[in-house]
Amino acid sequence: MNHCGTQEIESERLLLRKFEENDAELMYKNWANDTEVTQFLTWPAHESSDETRSLLKNGILSYEDPDTYRWCIVLKETGEPIGSISVVSISTRVESVELGYCIGKEYWNKGFMTETLKEIVFFLFKDIGVNRIEAHVDPRNAGSGKVLEKSGLTYTGLRRQVAINNTGLCDIMTYEIIRQDYSSL
Repeated sequence: MNHCGTQEIESERLLLRKFEENDAELMYKNWANDTEVTQFLTWPAHESSDETRSLLKNGILSYEDPDTYRWCIVLKETGEPIGSISVVSISTRVESVELGYCIGKEYWNKGFMTETLKEIVFFLFKDIGVNRIEAHVDPRNAGSGKVLEKSGLTYTGLRRQVAINNTGLCDIMTYEIIRQDYSSL
């Protein structure tokens, strides 16, 4: 893999860029404080914008590492951050990455996350040279699975009681795509 770190990516309606400290207020307002948005995530809803700011500062420091991939999803029309997407784990040995993402409830069911995922999948295959991309979804989060399928990933199986999220011990559904099955290169 050819790690180059988080690069700015532009799509029709979105700008995917590195987080900045001044994103904290809108990150908190648009998604990080919402228990419905964070219900199936591994981090709890933030109690305050100060908590968001503190975590954001630490995350920004990680951009120095060329294998850090963490984007702020910005609506081009307004310039407002509406969500995030990250590579949450990397297996160099098999050239595989796992994605994690969330978006503010106000922006659900508008195609923004599908648009984001398509751009990230293309970037990871083309620029980084990954062989495999996967994401894990709690089965109770049906919307997330639909987004992954619309983005080209395929459901490949259920693992029972293998993870913990904000609901407690949970099953996960795995979605994945491998380079040889990706048609946009």
